[in-house]
Amino acid sequence: MAGFIEGISRDQTTLFPERLDDWIGEDHLVRVVDLFVDQLDLGALGFQRHAAARTGRPGYHPAVLLKLFIYGYLNRIPSSRRLECEAGRNVELMWLTGRLVPDHKTIAEFRRQNGPAIRKTCAKFVELCRRIGVLKGEVVAVDGSKFKAVNNRDRNFTKGKIASRMAHLEAEVGRYIEEADRIDRQETGAARAERAAHLTGRYHRICKEIERLLAMEEKLADAPDGQISLTDPDARAMATRAQHSGHVGYNVQSVVDAETHLIVAHEVTNKGHDRDLLTKMATQAKAALQREELHIIADKGYFSGVEILACHKAGITATVPRSDTSGARSKGRFVKADFAYEHENDVYRCPAGQALTHRTTTEQQGLQMRRYWTNACKSCEIKKRCTTGYERRVSRWEHEHLVEASNARRRSPAAPMNVRRSTVEHPFGTIKSWTGPCHFLTRRLGGVGTEMALNVLAYNIKRMVALVGIKGLMVAIPG
Repeated sequence: MAGFIEGISRDQTTLFPERLDDWIGEDHLVRVVDLFVDQLDLGALGFQRHAAARTGRPGYHPAVLLKLFIYGYLNRIPSSRRLECEAGRNVELMWLTGRLVPDHKTIAEFRRQNGPAIRKTCAKFVELCRRIGVLKGEVVAVDGSKFKAVNNRDRNFTKGKIASRMAHLEAEVGRYIEEADRIDRQETGAARAERAAHLTGRYHRICKEIERLLAMEEKLADAPDGQISLTDPDARAMATRAQHSGHVGYNVQSVVDAETHLIVAHEVTNKGHDRDLLTKMATQAKAALQREELHIIADKGYFSGVEILACHKAGITATVPRSDTSGARSKGRFVKADFAYEHENDVYRCPAGQALTHRTTTEQQGLQMRRYWTNACKSCEIKKRCTTGYERRVSRWEHEHLVEASNARRRSPAAPMNVRRSTVEHPFGTIKSWTGPCHFLTRRLGGVGTEMALNVLAYNIKRMVALVGIKGLMVAIPG
């Protein structure tokens, strides 16, 4: 048909074949990957020399396989089998690897054996961003997000899950017994024998499942955190924000620069909470940025007086909202925030205007707590709105001024919590959209950490391209 753009005939031959380099533009992203890996000292990073095959064929250079993986995660191709296919048909990968096509086993083994070196490579790119002046890191935000593992929920066991399943199976056994009695009374002949055989088979299968759950319950007694995952032993059941939901996976921590949205530091954990991770992540970010001082913003899931004090001692200013764990406000009573502390007099001023003075100091969970109260409570007209006891007592931690300073920064016109939300949740959303429903393909904490490092490296490369452009980044890399 005339009037359309026509392709070249498959039988057409050319006198001068095109070079592979002609298919890759000067501002193509694969040139960034190629230049970045070529500038790395792979031996110093800890990459292992790939062993030769049994036939005597030499192994692949680590640079080739590293380029292959970085390209894969940049283009949402994390699977070793898919990378093997792409290496044989993708012109960009042909250019990047010199038309080498490693088999999927070789590709997967490289990722498994070089986990620490790959994580150092991710840190090297962060160092590059800092060295060229793009990443200053004056303010950073930290958050954690739950990522799904390859372990299905049905292959994760806790004491509560086993009890629930046992109750369900025992009810099923009761129903089968009742059904068998009904068949004996009402049915005869071949139909009766067929139904009875079916129920007997179902009954025996349920009994075997009950035996399996009882054996798993015995193993749970030796599990340190009361969980067993069969597919990925390191994966843990974790609650999510959605009501009555959760999944089996990992808690990924990331520290993101508020200005550039680059991921400064990250870590994969299998803890279901963030309470004791603030100092650890803040210290990693400070080391990566090589700063004397650092301001880190976190949500209330990270609130811990001990962690805020540890950050202060490390030269890190932490802005963390205090979580409201008291149920007094919902009952119409005053909470601690309604009592104003007067530093010059070391007293608390209650809503009725009375001064609560320091009476004693106690230790609670390793913290020195100062206790304040007044004897005027018994004659106070609004006592019912304050306490149901003899008097209202207020506790103050010896380093409470750090928490108060954090709350003051949180309420400042700069709106740091809005900055945190628009900063640290952006990378998580981007990476999860890349990885799809099952976020990790590998197993165990080490393998998942390596996979996350490749995702973070791919994200940071794309983010830097958006900030300075491909040509600008290529100019900066050799420096």
